[in-house]
Amino acid sequence: MSVRAAVCHGIGKPLSVETVRLRPPGPGEVLVEIKASGLCHSDYHHMTGASTPYPFPVILGHEGAGVVVECGADVESVRVGDHVVPLSIGECGTCGSCRSGRTNLCDEFFAGMATPPARFSLEDGTPVAAYSNNGTFANFIVMPEHNVAKIRPDVPFDIACTIGCAVATGIGAALHTARVEPGASVIVFGLGGIGLNVVQGARLAGATTIIGVDINPACEARALRFGATHFVNPAAIAGDLLDHLRALTGGGADFTFECVGHVGLMETAFAAARVGWGVCTVLGVPGDGEKLPVVPFDLQLGRTLKGSFLGNVRTRSELPGLLDLYAEGRINLDDLVTHRLPIERINEGFDLMARGETLRTVVSF
Repeated sequence: MSVRAAVCHGIGKPLSVETVRLRPPGPGEVLVEIKASGLCHSDYHHMTGASTPYPFPVILGHEGAGVVVECGADVESVRVGDHVVPLSIGECGTCGSCRSGRTNLCDEFFAGMATPPARFSLEDGTPVAAYSNNGTFANFIVMPEHNVAKIRPDVPFDIACTIGCAVATGIGAALHTARVEPGASVIVFGLGGIGLNVVQGARLAGATTIIGVDINPACEARALRFGATHFVNPAAIAGDLLDHLRALTGGGADFTFECVGHVGLMETAFAAARVGWGVCTVLGVPGDGEKLPVVPFDLQLGRTLKGSFLGNVRTRSELPGLLDLYAEGRINLDDLVTHRLPIERINEGFDLMARGETLRTVVSF
């Protein structure tokens, strides 16, 4: 079938909204009409060449929401008309990883990364990759049944889509990866869509000191609105940033989070974790080939360094519950979406991102 999609044809090139071909769903797959999709920094990194895990041409987008319009044979858990969020990480429920209860990294996720499915093509037959095997910058996508999560239908698509990446990654990192404790001190480096969700995840966990760190002064009001107790702009303080943060936390924070993808900032976040028990969780995606130097003695001093993919949220069984938290007024998603654009203006959304003028831009078809 013919669908509309914003296609990235190469590094540094603007996205081109054009007609591409999409193969129909096979057994165990569903056809989803995408109604809204959030713009993520990971998409931008692929456009700029900082991190390019998929070949060009590629349809970016992995933070979508839509409606099931067709089901292939043997699909049982969703039906036509269901509101769903496509998932970068599926949940088969039967592999060793899913049964462990310790991780959201289903074994099928790694199989899909090794041999990505070929679902899209240009009109001339050239294959088109789909970012995170999603490609939600297309108005229709085909996904395995285990890679869609059924969501409540009363939440608008432009809000619901955010749980597919930013919200799950941030809140999940606080609750499921680091396991922030009541009364804890927390430092969040980088207050974009992910960082602010770490902030509200820490608030949900009962942290009493939540420090947001960002060089953009506009982030202060946002951070306080999402639950931060302090805001630190490194450019606006006198003296060393680490000394300042250690003073605020009485020697270092119980939990720190890096949400930018800058290796130097990861080092700072690790150093800002308290000696003896501090936990540093890395969420930001660095450039291809970058390495994080860690001094073994710093680990021996009792600090823990952790990574987190999509907040360790199990995608089909746990992720839809984030919209329950929203409906109950326990998390703020309304202020997360600051700009809404039609797909034809998607490049404007990435320009806003590059200038730091948006928190989350959502495009719709």
